[in-house]
Amino acid sequence: MTNVEAVHAAPAAGGSRRAWLGLAVLVLPVLLVSMDMSVLFLTLPTLTVDLDPSAAEQLWILDIYGFLIAGLLITMGNLGDRIGRRRILLAGAVVFGIASVLAAFAPSAGVLIAARALMGIGGATLLPSSLSLITTLFPDARQRATAIGVWTAFFAGGSAVGPIIGGVLLHHFWWGSVFLINVPVLLVLLVFGWTLLPEHRSIALGPLDLPSVALSIGGILPVVYAVKHAAEYGIDAVTVVSALVGGALLTFFVRRQRRIGEPLLDLRLFGNGPFSVAIGSSLAGMMSLAGLSYLSSIYLQSVTGRDPLAAALLGIPMAVTVFVFSMTGSRVAQWLGVRGAFASALVAAAIGNLMLLGIGVDGGVGWYVAGSALAGAGYGIVFTLVSEVAVSSVPPERAGSAVGISETSFELGNALGLALLGSLAAVIFRSGGDFAPTIGETVHLAQDDPALVHAARESFVGGMHVATTVGAAVLLVMAVVVLVGLPRRSRSAGHVSAEHV
Repeated sequence: MTNVEAVHAAPAAGGSRRAWLGLAVLVLPVLLVSMDMSVLFLTLPTLTVDLDPSAAEQLWILDIYGFLIAGLLITMGNLGDRIGRRRILLAGAVVFGIASVLAAFAPSAGVLIAARALMGIGGATLLPSSLSLITTLFPDARQRATAIGVWTAFFAGGSAVGPIIGGVLLHHFWWGSVFLINVPVLLVLLVFGWTLLPEHRSIALGPLDLPSVALSIGGILPVVYAVKHAAEYGIDAVTVVSALVGGALLTFFVRRQRRIGEPLLDLRLFGNGPFSVAIGSSLAGMMSLAGLSYLSSIYLQSVTGRDPLAAALLGIPMAVTVFVFSMTGSRVAQWLGVRGAFASALVAAAIGNLMLLGIGVDGGVGWYVAGSALAGAGYGIVFTLVSEVAVSSVPPERAGSAVGISETSFELGNALGLALLGSLAAVIFRSGGDFAPTIGETVHLAQDDPALVHAARESFVGGMHVATTVGAAVLLVMAVVVLVGLPRRSRSAGHVSAEHV
């Protein structure tokens, strides 16, 4: 189980200057991938003016990136275990860079959707390989926990800082600049990745099981699409067929994983209680965070009338708390225990979401700033503990697979948050009156009708209240699951997960 080949590994022990420089390189793609989940939240109103996408195309521009990452992470994590984690990391960086250029200069909504899909394929190679390489750079458990905290801070912080960077760029440049910013960062990764990062692959694992790859991708994507379609259009033939096809393929996938000797998805990991709870926490956390970030970005621009830069500045408190508490999540777990830290963080994030009930058409922005900052603290702790459990609960040769599972839950949660909570808010918005499909279009088309604009803004705020309340309820339910499913005694993520493997 430990036949792992390290090629051109960092010559010094984990924790050396070279290892920390390697970590600095590894967080670059993580920052970009997570940032590109949310950078379009503020960009979408401006982009809509140039490309004129339909309401459905707007959702696809946002969703397709996360959908493809979710569908491919498990496969790419396993592929990296076999062909080399550094190799697939750098190959993914090239794909991500090319796709970013295509997105920046997309002449139509269809081309932008295709470019975002290609970015999703590249992004799926970057996340699992970067996190699993940390186990090679930092063999010492304490230093590895610190390194994972840094990695998670950039992952969670990237999602929070994406709208801020987007707002700053939009203030000075055109909307394509939010994609072009990826290129110089990826060039730094390609230049220094060859020298600072160790190559790492398993020699114990056989060839990738291609039928499992096809079944996993073919199952995940239709199920996610069915959820998205049902939330937007209700349960119709498309929803039912997509759900049935996806469900059948996932059933075949699970059965195959139980039969073959080297499964793509090691189902035994879900027998580990802390690992399963961590995966559920990341799913709930990202789902509510995506809904909160997306809806608040629209609220700050289309309801309060702020420009992208002003809206972005109001997101700084949440970005700061996400980053800071991601860095300190391990210390919180040592103080409260993993069970207490997980539950407390989920409750804090839920309260932060509920504080957004204080926002309105004519005021209440302070409630958003305070609530989002509190939620950010909870999200930061949750995401750090998820990453620590995912890495520490498996032997080294399965690290890529485990990371693929945990990152799939992040991406799936992000996609579901946009699809479910975003669509729930949209349904309530459209039921409030005879408005255009989106609040931005209504405000643009009805500038000479203040009463209609005010009614549309009130309807959007009502939908946002409902959506963020649902997100808070999901977080509170997950907090109860944590209290029931995790043991009381463990004081560290590595300990609690290792006990149950």
